[in-house]
Amino acid sequence: MSLWDVTSEESEIDSAAMPDQIVDVAIVGGGFTGLSTALHCAEKGLSTHVLEARHIGYGGSGRNVGLVNAALWLPPAKVREQLGPDYGERFLRRFSDGPSVVFELIERHQVRCELTKTGTIHAAHGPSGWDDLKDRHAEWQRLGEPVDLLDREEVAAIVGTTAFYGGLLDRRAGTINPMGYCRGLARAASGAGARISTGVLVRELNREGEIWRVRTSAGDARAKAVVLGTNAYTDELWPGLKSVFTTIHYLQFATEPLGPDAGHILPGRQGVWDTSPIMFNVRRDAHDRLLVGTMGRVIGSKDKGLTRRWAKKRITRMFPEIGRVSFDEAWHGQIAMTPDHLPRVHQLAPCLWTAIGYNGRGITTGTLFGSAIADLLTGMDPTDLPLPMTDPSLAPHAGIMSRFYDLAFTANQLWEGLR
Repeated sequence: MSLWDVTSEESEIDSAAMPDQIVDVAIVGGGFTGLSTALHCAEKGLSTHVLEARHIGYGGSGRNVGLVNAALWLPPAKVREQLGPDYGERFLRRFSDGPSVVFELIERHQVRCELTKTGTIHAAHGPSGWDDLKDRHAEWQRLGEPVDLLDREEVAAIVGTTAFYGGLLDRRAGTINPMGYCRGLARAASGAGARISTGVLVRELNREGEIWRVRTSAGDARAKAVVLGTNAYTDELWPGLKSVFTTIHYLQFATEPLGPDAGHILPGRQGVWDTSPIMFNVRRDAHDRLLVGTMGRVIGSKDKGLTRRWAKKRITRMFPEIGRVSFDEAWHGQIAMTPDHLPRVHQLAPCLWTAIGYNGRGITTGTLFGSAIADLLTGMDPTDLPLPMTDPSLAPHAGIMSRFYDLAFTANQLWEGLR
């Protein structure tokens, strides 16, 4: 399903039997959100059971790019404008600390996930992008965050290409093997007492008095509380929830290991993402593979087709000196985009919560919201969340917009592949 699924040093955990007694919390989904919730709930002494339809990390978590970024795609000023001065500042502070929370979990539980803490670079794709980054830099400086503005030559020295007009080096951030992190969270949650069942599809939720009956493909479970951690892979389990976001796809192509030929490309293994409206990313993994990606689906395969042609052309333009490349893996995953590009926390019914709409920032957002939901389940006031809890509202024309974006991203691959 992805390069990370093959190269993760963390092994899959064994599936647990379905619970025969009422548990404190049942969690639907074995990705970043569900596993962070399970770990933090178990550490607080709650009996916890995770129900995953496929295997750990099957959805967006195991298909992630692996950039552990702080905050959001939105610039800080826009976050404050949309959330107000109090929640806006709180959100920015807590999500600025998001990478450090992830890194602390990785180090405390000795998760083997190819961790780097050398930062990420938000690169300017053109003059307009450079102007945007200068404004963002001023905001981060106001907040006292370790984010450096780099000119074109400085970015070229770090990335190994003159393709970008400049960039922001975010020293809070880093990179991981996301499937390794996911499996490591599962191992840590299991070690803390949570039970995890894989290959179990949740089909229905029914409230029976003070208890939720969770009907699954492997029988029924009963829980005092339920958490839905499915994000972009949300199905029809809870009516209407799938329509609160627009689904877009994001793809990755990974070369074969390049060895010394790639030594000058991102020697610090920072992850790079750009300011283009159709975002592009590049990073180098622990085995010297070069990974490039963009919005859209893989059309074809790693060996042939439209997207392979796009990937080869993009690498050739950026790094002509490395010559011909072959590809090891190609994959895509789904992202849940909300109309205002902010995530959501919803209480859908008594003792039923979800965090959703991560807008491409699954690693930190899923980890932080998992911890926050565990706090809610143990008595935290909802007003202490990083952003206000809201009722679900439909994303306008979500299905139509998903199809429109899919066509636009495919057309972009075609255009880039012909240039």
